[in-house]
Amino acid sequence: MKQIILFAMVAFSLFSCNHHEKKHKEIITHKVTSPIIIDTTITKTYVSQIHSIKHIELRALEKGYLQKITVDEGQFVKKGQSMFKIMPNIYEAELSKAKAEQEAAKIEYNNTKMLADNNIVSMNELALSKANLEKYKAETRLAAVHLGFTNIKAPFDGVMDHLHVREGSLLDEGEFLTTLSDNSKMWVYFNVPEVEYLNYMMKKGKETQKEVELQLANGLVFNQKGIVETIEGEFNNETGNIAFRATFNNPDKLLRHGETGNILMTTPLKNALVIPQKVTFEVLEKKFVFVVDKDNKIRQQEIKIQAELPHLFVIEKGLSKEDKILLEGLRLVKNGEHIDYKFVSPKEAINNLELYAE
Repeated sequence: MKQIILFAMVAFSLFSCNHHEKKHKEIITHKVTSPIIIDTTITKTYVSQIHSIKHIELRALEKGYLQKITVDEGQFVKKGQSMFKIMPNIYEAELSKAKAEQEAAKIEYNNTKMLADNNIVSMNELALSKANLEKYKAETRLAAVHLGFTNIKAPFDGVMDHLHVREGSLLDEGEFLTTLSDNSKMWVYFNVPEVEYLNYMMKKGKETQKEVELQLANGLVFNQKGIVETIEGEFNNETGNIAFRATFNNPDKLLRHGETGNILMTTPLKNALVIPQKVTFEVLEKKFVFVVDKDNKIRQQEIKIQAELPHLFVIEKGLSKEDKILLEGLRLVKNGEHIDYKFVSPKEAINNLELYAE
């Protein structure tokens, strides 16, 4: 008798629980919203390489022993400042020899001219003497140039890099000494996919040059804005990208040649179709939302994302502003299920995104 009573109590309890669960399930009301159309901006990030506007190699133009280095690594040098001195003895001697030969040729020319004026020698002989003098003048100038090459000067204001030679080194002609960088302005290169290049060019029209920002390696944004001035002539066939070049002023000399960063390019979007990120879910790397049809049944709808904003997605394809999409409880429903819902205005749904959590 006790077993029968116990069985009846258990059955009644299970029935009560199932009835309560069914009743509870029946009264669940899901929140639903719609996409909203707004004007906004998107910021795209591109990995970039930073180059000095002038970055050259300094090399020895003459052979000889490196007599003196008058600068140090990392030093800022002014245009015309002496940097390296090659032992000049040989070249000084060559210049002295050339000057002496020039003087001898000058004396010979003057004597020949005097004789020609008195019709003692022909005009052809005078012309030959003059040509000989001009030859030695040219050799003197050439010797002076070679001597000048022994004093290597900065061709522009810039910052020196690592020294590749030391005082006393025997240098060959063309030997690499160091590099010099003009960091007053910087060229920042970044690669843009073909689709984004086409969008950029089509939207650019007659607008002024595009402003961009530079995010440094420490995550901070550089305090100067750059201008996109140049686009290279060809696409990279392997990557499908084309290189853009932005120019940044560098008044504090913070940027150096060879640094890396990210270009931040902001683009306005008009009449963008926007939904909260939390209404989406992924299946096999594709994004979906649950759309509620006219019969209050939900179905999976694949969407294409054009851009990402904080807590929002800009929709490229897959939705219209009239669609109703499930706002919460994505894990509590199944595809094709009939639901009861409460409509939340798109503005309200977006305003409450700070509570993003489920």
